[in-house]
Amino acid sequence: MTFVLAATVGLLFALGTFLLLRDDLVKVIWGVAILSQAANIYLISMGGITEPTADTVPVLADYYAPFPQTADPVVQALVLTAIVISFGMTAFALTLSYRAYQENETIDVTEWPQ
Repeated sequence: MTFVLAATVGLLFALGTFLLLRDDLVKVIWGVAILSQAANIYLISMGGITEPTADTVPVLADYYAPFPQTADPVVQALVLTAIVISFGMTAFALTLSYRAYQENETIDVTEWPQ
């Protein structure tokens, strides 16, 4: 499972970097979005599942062993915040690209006037 997650993250980072280096503005925005999702998957996979005890999770103090496995909630909150921010960033970038298309009549950045 670890190899699959590492391969997925590596593939997404490679694809995002490839799209980021294109001339088409929409592909650049797709590249930024894919890079941010790759970073989110990386953070989730590194957060992992920890072996809980009654000391680390006080809510479990009333239960008897074996305690259920838990995930780190800080990583989940961080990724949820990153997803919301990347969605807003993508929407803003698409709006700017539409405005650039209206001004320059093309989304190919190499054809824009200097």
